[in-house]
Amino acid sequence: MRLVYEFRLPDTGEGVAEGEVVKWLVKEGTEVKENQPLVEIMTDKVNVEIPSPKAGTVLKLMAREGDVVKVGQVLIVIGAKNEIAPTSPEAIIQVESDRPTTGQTSMIGSPPERSQPHEILATPATRKLARDLGVDLALVHPSGQGGRITDDDVRSLMKGTRATTVSTAKLATDLEERVPLRGMRRKIAERMSKSRSTAAQVTHVEEIDMTEIVELREKTKTGTENRGIKLTYMPFIIKALIPALKQFPYLNSTLDDEKQEIVLKKYYNIGVATDTEEGLLVPVIRNADHKSITQLAEEILRLSEKARAGQLTLDEVQGGTFTITNVGSEGGFLATPIVNWPEVAILGVYKITKRPIVMENQITIRNMTNLSITFDHRVLDGVMAAKFMNSIKQRLEDPKILLIESY
Repeated sequence: MRLVYEFRLPDTGEGVAEGEVVKWLVKEGTEVKENQPLVEIMTDKVNVEIPSPKAGTVLKLMAREGDVVKVGQVLIVIGAKNEIAPTSPEAIIQVESDRPTTGQTSMIGSPPERSQPHEILATPATRKLARDLGVDLALVHPSGQGGRITDDDVRSLMKGTRATTVSTAKLATDLEERVPLRGMRRKIAERMSKSRSTAAQVTHVEEIDMTEIVELREKTKTGTENRGIKLTYMPFIIKALIPALKQFPYLNSTLDDEKQEIVLKKYYNIGVATDTEEGLLVPVIRNADHKSITQLAEEILRLSEKARAGQLTLDEVQGGTFTITNVGSEGGFLATPIVNWPEVAILGVYKITKRPIVMENQITIRNMTNLSITFDHRVLDGVMAAKFMNSIKQRLEDPKILLIESY
């Protein structure tokens, strides 16, 4: 028997309960030094490298790339130099096991625990065979030791169905491509599903005359560009948003379902949804109410560049109180964004276009757009949402009202 060190997924940030294995940076048999990066883990849309807590030899990787592991679950087994990694059938990768994690060391080669009803125990090779044959392991009756599924179990299930399904399966394989739901896309899917299943979401839409904002931006963008700052419409929208949030504080809140309390936030951390190759990220501009138009523009540029480079930290994507999503640059007249849970509202910004409107009984051409507010109807009613949007509308249509400190 040999004492080895089981390294478990540590708590990488406040409120993080699990992470996805994005990429292993070591292999079994690799000698590692203390603090050497072992694995890249995605938590809350941010990738973090986990360093080794001690020097030694990698005996076993306990999760595959794409697996989701919980905080406290064994990630990797490290042993003494030249120690051989276990190769017995009992050394099965078990992902998302509910087995309690007590202590930091174990004895390799100890008898396997009895399988729980919800667990699917199979070696990586058997899992690959099942994937290649299109077999759902949840439907396979295990015959191996400790409830383990064997290769023969997988093939036995196929015998009764192969004759009638092989041609259909081949046709489906030829015409379909399966893309694993992993990484950023899986995290986005989880967050969106959580939001839709939790909040009672309603969308209100308001038409905004952006003509004066367009003119103001044209007058000032040359000066900001000379300073290396790209001035978009987003800083103006944030400037109009903050007073509205202060006037209607329920829009800047979260709902604590467990305690049945509405938590009104008296600080203004504005998330700005940013499109990246990996998916939609929401970096957060902290204390946006204390920033000028120019400072907001600088912060938006800095965070968007870090988002697209995959360099955001946990601190830069957590702690938001309200989110803005902008599809204006790609066009679009209207959408119904999903609330960025646990927040209670999200502002949608759309393309500015020239439209004919009636002003003082005359038809004239103005730069118009739509703004939408999707909100949790459990926390606020439609009348409050409409008043909130009117407050934003008033400031955008008359930018003199905006408290612009500098550009």
